[in-house]
Amino acid sequence: MAEQGASNDKMESEEVVVNMEPGPQGEPEGGVSIEALKSGDEKAHLELKAQIMQDPEMLAALQDRLDNLVGQRSGYIESLPKVVKRRIKALKNYQVSHTKLEAKFYEEVHQLECKYAKLYEGLYDKRRDVVIGTVEPTDSDCEWVSSEDEEEEEKNELKEKAKLEAEKEKEEESPNGIPEFWLTIFKNVDMLAEMVQEHDEPILQHLEDISVKFHEGAQMGFTLDFHFTTNEYFTNSVLTKNYVMRSEPDEGDPFSFEGPEIIKSEGCNIDWKKGKNVTVKTVKKKQKHKGRGTTRMVTKTVQNDSFFNFFSPPKVPEEGVEVDEETETLLNADFEIGHFIRERVVPRAVLYFTGEAIEDDEYEEEGEEEDNEGEEGDEEDENDPDFEPAKGEKPQECKQQ
Repeated sequence: MAEQGASNDKMESEEVVVNMEPGPQGEPEGGVSIEALKSGDEKAHLELKAQIMQDPEMLAALQDRLDNLVGQRSGYIESLPKVVKRRIKALKNYQVSHTKLEAKFYEEVHQLECKYAKLYEGLYDKRRDVVIGTVEPTDSDCEWVSSEDEEEEEKNELKEKAKLEAEKEKEEESPNGIPEFWLTIFKNVDMLAEMVQEHDEPILQHLEDISVKFHEGAQMGFTLDFHFTTNEYFTNSVLTKNYVMRSEPDEGDPFSFEGPEIIKSEGCNIDWKKGKNVTVKTVKKKQKHKGRGTTRMVTKTVQNDSFFNFFSPPKVPEEGVEVDEETETLLNADFEIGHFIRERVVPRAVLYFTGEAIEDDEYEEEGEEEDNEGEEGDEEDENDPDFEPAKGEKPQECKQQ
């Protein structure tokens, strides 16, 4: 801490000397002498600080100087003896080896995902059959007791018996499966709801299932299959979105490796029926002739906001080609959505349909925010001059010594 304080004093005095403009008698414009500053006169320092606070130009110069210091190294590593620097290089080599092992770990995790994806298939098939109404679940399948059901179970017994006959009469008129199952999920999840437009909803009512296929072999990745019933909008029965992943450290920057990442996505061609393509719209614009001054109406086809643009992602530029900011934003959003559908929506579809998974996600986010606030609060307490640590508790800077 003393070392840090000395460093701050040094920086402050350097800034003062750089920014002071001596007058004819060797004094700054404010009247504080350089000799008084060099002698460590506390009053002179306070006067100079007061002058600086009242001078916008000097404040701007100081801010610029501080901005230039941001991100600079302290110089500690550079000051170490050669023998210590040599050991640090060895640690970095160990870290690279660790990163390579970590990449192998994620490859084996992907193999496990492929294995269990096959085990999940049977459950997903049952879910699909119930959703689309081809199978009616058995009584044992439907046994589900929540805390609310337990409390009201006795009250509802008599009512249920009374309604049995009425329900039998209406059974023939009951809807097939679970109507608008996936559309409801899309509307419940904010990330997906932003993509769904009003003109998309009638089409998404025909979405009967979403499945995930994991790519086995050297190339890691997965494919999302969107299964549709016969509809008036396009002839495809399945729309696919393919994601390619990489789980290898970058040779040029191995320490940036944080696990598998999506590096590319490919959609599919949608065979739209005539006049039903919701991803485009026609607009009429006036064009004026430069020479004659006459105008004419021109009809143009432009892209329209739609969920189904999801199947036409931007192409990833070749290696070495710089990506513009807009394309990079679109790619990042596309990768995030694909990962979320694979990781959260498909495995927990019924909970997103009921809204329970959304509540869980919100609680997780709130918990993280509270943790961060707690950490900030601790820092504020320690910076408070009136703060007194509890007996036996060491100050923050001493805890790790």
